[in-house]
Amino acid sequence: MSGSDVKRLSRLTAIATQLQAKSLVTATELAARFSVSVRTIYRDIRALESSGIPIYTEEGKGYRMVEGYRLPPIMFTENEANALVMVEQLVLHNKDSSLVKEYSNAIDKIKSSLNSRSKAKVNLLSERTQFSQMKAQEKNSNHLSTLQCALTNFFLIDIGYTDESGRLTQRQAEPFALLNTRKGWILVAWCRLRKDFRNFRLDRIQNLDLLSTTFTPHDMTLEEYFCRYG
Repeated sequence: MSGSDVKRLSRLTAIATQLQAKSLVTATELAARFSVSVRTIYRDIRALESSGIPIYTEEGKGYRMVEGYRLPPIMFTENEANALVMVEQLVLHNKDSSLVKEYSNAIDKIKSSLNSRSKAKVNLLSERTQFSQMKAQEKNSNHLSTLQCALTNFFLIDIGYTDESGRLTQRQAEPFALLNTRKGWILVAWCRLRKDFRNFRLDRIQNLDLLSTTFTPHDMTLEEYFCRYG
């Protein structure tokens, strides 16, 4: 196999990964990402289809993987695995314990896909890496994972929230965004009690229920939110 063949095989694998990771991707995006022509991407898409990967083409919009199809487990390069381990050290010192738990479970699955030599290397890197400025931060919330689910599925939440004066109120809210600050995580949500957007510090949420009721998504980007309410 020539060098150009190896390069193309690597690109085909990466394109397939992009198609699985995103709901829709254009030929122009792929061409820019891999520094090739759009015509080359068209040929690559046809090659992937010929190999049996079901790709759906939305005319004038882009490509996506057919719903329900999953690629075999992806193998990580050593540098990719090292990058994930570095991020792991940042996440482990995050102030939300639910995020730490979910990421730790995910990184364990990733490590399990590595061969024994690569696994030994990433474990060594994990043991020998430390972010001193983030060391020993106290965990002050445990709701981030639930709020991520509520935000992406447009589920209404019911929370017991303590304000700055220590008064506890029960609120129903529509999650819109999650912001990370020096003090910890903040939920931006439409508060049905106040009938306006409010910022809720996660460390002040005393209890949280994820309701089965859905709400109509707010039709604006986070940037537009900051322009209107920031």
